[in-house]
Amino acid sequence: MTSTIKVLLAEDQSMVREALAALLGLEDDIEVVAQAARGDEVLAAVGAHGVDVALLDIEMPGCTGIEAAARVRRAYPDVKLVVLTTFGRPGYLRSAMEAGADAFLVKDAPAAQLAEAIRKVLAGERVIDPTLAAAALAEGANPLTEREREVLRAAADGSTNAELAKALHLSPGTVRNYLSTAIQKLAARNRAEAVLIAREKGWL
Repeated sequence: MTSTIKVLLAEDQSMVREALAALLGLEDDIEVVAQAARGDEVLAAVGAHGVDVALLDIEMPGCTGIEAAARVRRAYPDVKLVVLTTFGRPGYLRSAMEAGADAFLVKDAPAAQLAEAIRKVLAGERVIDPTLAAAALAEGANPLTEREREVLRAAADGSTNAELAKALHLSPGTVRNYLSTAIQKLAARNRAEAVLIAREKGWL
């Protein structure tokens, strides 16, 4: 008899999470043993329930699914990681793979495809939405450095350079340089457009 695959489901929208749990519950060999509504709850839930596969949404409070994936990968290297997203952004795929994800799928994929992906990653395969894979290759790597991403993320709320400098413990001149470089790399007209472009590509 095949052993049951223990799954953690992390998704901040309760209706979506419950629907996914119900659909996966119809599979004979899959059991959702834990659920999380926040990214920062994932690591503890994985440890507490001895899960085999963690299904992680990207957009969650606490921390993103990609950040949660990296934490799980470091603490529990044998746990398989499946990242789910509503947004098919090429940059997200690249970030998820760098974080150690075993699969990357869009949420509107059929439930049977998700169940099959769970089985495949447990068997050691990697599963990536083919359309996203092609787009990621065409898009290329994220041109922004980690520091540029950090400053651009912080600038998204409209903070002044002085406010950003204080929050990030940098000089105003350094903040201005990072923003200027990021704007130039993204061929944006200003910081607001740079934030928009970086978010659309999944680079923030």
